Amino acid sequence: MWYHKPAINEELLQSLPNLKVVASAGVGIDHLDLKLLSSYGVKVSNTPFVVSTDTADMGMALLLASSRRLVEGHEMAVSPDTEYFPADWLGVEVSGATLGILGMGTIGYKIAERAKAFEMKILYHNRNQRKKEEESAVGAVYCKKIDDLLQQSDFVLLAVKLTPQTHKLIGKRELELMKPTATLINISRGLVVDQDALVEALQTKVIKAAALDVTYPEPLPR
Repeated sequence: MWYHKPAINEELLQSLPNLKVVASAGVGIDHLDLKLLSSYGVKVSNTPFVVSTDTADMGMALLLASSRRLVEGHEMAVSPDTEYFPADWLGVEVSGATLGILGMGTIGYKIAERAKAFEMKILYHNRNQRKKEEESAVGAVYCKKIDDLLQQSDFVLLAVKLTPQTHKLIGKRELELMKPTATLINISRGLVVDQDALVEALQTKVIKAAALDVTYPEPLPR
């Protein structure tokens, strides 16, 4: 499979009686009906870790772009209507800010390594706490409860897999726990966030900003 094509449904499976394996390019398998595949005796493979470093880079790029207002600055710089740059047009300081990482797997940990170089304070929540030496290496502090991380973080970065447990993990309640000066960064899957709740939170200034690598659907309706 490449870019989720072809669609693996019952019709396809019935037409391929000798099918043994579905090999999906990419890490996520949330686009596959695993129960259906299993009922046909078909195994599934994916490509874990293949873009872990690149995705971690994207996470930091989004953090920096949103904090330093790069997209807005670019638009201002190239606009034919720009006559001057306002002196009070400032971004948010990254150094010394608190980054909360939800999902400290391979990608989450690589982001923590990058954030340490930016002298950020790092909090994280994960199903399982990392080893003490791993925490010490990046200066990360474990939050047993998501709420504690949300309340303390200047940037909340989502790096979890999409599962029934993480579907709409961030909704109205979670957004209201965040600081009004905080930014939400999502590099996982669009459905990890309740998108309607996020739009409302941005419009009503419940949080400051969102930097999104993923949405639902993709692309969004214009």
